[in-house]
This record gives sequence, structure tokens and C-alpha cells, in this order.
Amino acid sequence: MAVEGTEIGEFEDQSVEQLTLENHNGVTARFITYGATLTALQLPTGAGERVNVTLGYDHLEGYVNGACFFGCMVGRFANRIAGGRFSLAGRTFTLPCNEDGINTLHGGDRGLDKIVWDSEPATIDGNDAVRFQCQSPDGDQGFPGNLAVAVTCVLTGRNELVFSYEAETDQPTPVNLTNHAYWNLAGAGNGNVLDHQMTIQAAQYLPVDDNLIPINELRDVAGTPMDFTEAHAIGERIGAVAGGYDHCYAVQPTRSAAPVPCAEVADPASTRRMIVASTEPGVQFYSGNFLDNEAGANGQVYPRHGAFCLETQQFPDCVNQPSFPSAILQPGEIYRHETVYEFIF
Repeated sequence: MAVEGTEIGEFEDQSVEQLTLENHNGVTARFITYGATLTALQLPTGAGERVNVTLGYDHLEGYVNGACFFGCMVGRFANRIAGGRFSLAGRTFTLPCNEDGINTLHGGDRGLDKIVWDSEPATIDGNDAVRFQCQSPDGDQGFPGNLAVAVTCVLTGRNELVFSYEAETDQPTPVNLTNHAYWNLAGAGNGNVLDHQMTIQAAQYLPVDDNLIPINELRDVAGTPMDFTEAHAIGERIGAVAGGYDHCYAVQPTRSAAPVPCAEVADPASTRRMIVASTEPGVQFYSGNFLDNEAGANGQVYPRHGAFCLETQQFPDCVNQPSFPSAILQPGEIYRHETVYEFIF
């Protein structure tokens, strides 16, 4: 099916386009070129309608002004860098501390979520796809090297939304890319997700300090509220986790060549399920702790815990914690990362 593209507005004199992917099962995925953002993922219902299972806004201005990172591609470094600094090859690099003046979050004040990406509709193995590309110049948000980034998004006939990331640099630099979609399998704006059943295929997680920075160790989940090796409701033990879940789980020791299963979520009421597989060593499980009745699309209001995120990535702050897998990309190398979200309904 042909990818549909329409102009929806401008950002800093650049046209912003919306692109819609659809498969033969009636699943649609909608993106905009601002932030290479997933704005809607619609699944068919038994009533012949569609339900949107990801949070978003009605208009471009919501994404420009919002602070929740709904659906966007984040980088150059997803998650947190402690104190907004790191050292590499004998040099110290200083980044914007855009999280309460303490840490660098998701690449800084103007990360890859705050720019307009180039886009190219495509068909891959008969599936609708779009390829996003951008250039991050040397010194962008304090990071070294000119970085070329490409993300290909494919909606398959198996109801999979696939994100394939690539990046190249001309200087050693940290690279950690992910998508920041918020999911509610009952439907965006349809209450909270505390009854969703979560499974995470990880025996260890990264405990954090009061500023949500890992404390340079892996800790077993067994016998703790962090244990999702068997399915548990998100809200079952959330009261025992200070602030709620916002932790990276160690799925595998290092990046794999092909995606491996890392999580599964089910909504008991609708029976919808989502299965996540990724090449990345970590997955950040976030239980929407900072959602605070955010005004979203279609007049909806998103309450605290109104969605969850499963952000596949390198470990947070690994640039300052050498015991963690390295996120440094070298000239001549190609960063590759693939994540698959499969929907069953």
C-alpha cells in the first residue's frame, strides 16, 4: 500500500510532513518528520473501528512545546548522563543539564527529537515503510563528531512495527538511540495501565540513586518488586518502588546481531498484547510516573501512569560507568540497532 504523506505545518521555516503506513490487516502507524515521531498506532477492533494505543497530540505545537517526549526518536544519547559531562580520549565534554539542572536527558535541550528529519517513503518486502535521516554536527549539544543518523520504520503484515537504526561518525562519540513511544493497550486516554500484565525477560536490573542515575552495579530482580520474569500487573507492587518504575533492565550482556525477546505486555480487558524484541542490552521500563493530566489528542487527558514505555537502549550513563557495555561509536564503524514491537489483537 502506498505511504501517504501530507504537510501539517512548519517548524523554523521547515515544512513538517505527516506520513501514514498501513498494512492489509487494517493496522496504521502515523509519523511526523518533526522528531521522526510516532504520533498514532491504530489497531482494528471487533466493532469494525480502530483504537489508538500510543499517546500523542492533535497538533504539531503539542510536540514542539511538550515535555513528555511522546513517540519521538531520542538521541544522540537516550536516557541520562550524570552531571551533563563525560570524558573520552583524554577530553571532558560538557552537555546541557536539561533535567532539573542535574543531568542530561535524551540528548540535551535540542536533541534529535527537536529537529525536522528528512523522510523518504519506501516499500520493504511489500510492507509500507519510511526512512528518516538527519545530520547532527560536531559540537551539537556538546557531543563530538559529525553524526549521520538514519531510522527506517516498517509496518509489516504480521502487525509488527520495526525500528532499524543506523549511525556513522567522523570522531569517537557516544551514540544511544531509541524511540520514546508511550503505550496504553486499552487505548490512549483510557485510564491508567496499572492493570496491564508486564513480563520482562531480564534477571537483573540497574538500581539508581535519587537522581535516577545507575549506581554502577547490576542487581538481581528475584524476590523484589522489580521482578517481571513472570507476568505481574504493573500496579501490583508499584507502591514499593520509590517514584514508580523508571529503571533499565539488563536483557543481555551486549548488543546482539538480531533482535531477541525482551518484554511482553497484555491488557486483560481488551486481550491486546504487545511483544518487544531488540538487539540492545537494556530496556528502560517507565510507568508514566511524571504524566500529570497531560492534555493529549482528541480531547483526552493522560493521568499519572496513563501509559508505559519500553525504551530499548544501551545502559544509562554508560559513558561514565566503564563496567557497563560501551556506547562509543568509532569512525569507520556503523551503529546498528533494531527493535520490533509486535501487536496481537
